[in-house]
Amino acid sequence: MIGDFEYQILSGIISCGKDAYGSPVKKEVENTFQRSVSYGALYTTLSRLEKKGFIKSELKEATKVRGGRAKKVYTVTGLGQSELREKQNLAISMASATLVGGVICH
Repeated sequence: MIGDFEYQILSGIISCGKDAYGSPVKKEVENTFQRSVSYGALYTTLSRLEKKGFIKSELKEATKVRGGRAKKVYTVTGLGQSELREKQNLAISMASATLVGGVICH
């Protein structure tokens, strides 16, 4: 199962749509989840998610706006979407659990 930060990155990629490259994903995660994200943590996590098969990347053409650099755009794979759903279902289950006498009951 994916961790919280991986969940946030996957969610950010989906929210960014066709514009899901480093900076927009970072901003989306920071705004949505009210947390600070370093580029080091972002790119380390993107690399890990790609190795696990949860995302795929594609290099787009270099542009003058980016100083002649190409941008790597990310998309969430079917496997990544399944992981997101599993994490969401777990969160829903935990949120609906009731604490009774020190025991979580569903």
